Amino acid sequence: MRLSRWVLLWLLIIGVLVAIEIGVVTGRLDPIGSFLIFLIGLMVVSVLSIIGAVFVGMFVSHRILSTKGFTPFEQEMLRMRQEVRELSDRLGEIATRLGLAPGNRNKPP
Repeated sequence: MRLSRWVLLWLLIIGVLVAIEIGVVTGRLDPIGSFLIFLIGLMVVSVLSIIGAVFVGMFVSHRILSTKGFTPFEQEMLRMRQEVRELSDRLGEIATRLGLAPGNRNKPP
């Protein structure tokens, strides 16, 4: 299985965040003394949480909207299809009344 560049980038970011957290928990890294590392970790976590919230929002909205049925555009297309079918039927009736067969359209009666 081959990993793409994006997967490797995200794994690297998560690995760095885990290393920072382990350093803070073990006491080897002081988050107050190393303010720059703290800010970078905070920004990365914030970006990841925003991206996650967007994907969760898209998933939830898709699940809600997918159970509604047809969209207004699709409903209009279905109505237009029915109208075309009715017009085609009427045209066929007129052709049979005039004595025109469907294969003899170019021949006069």
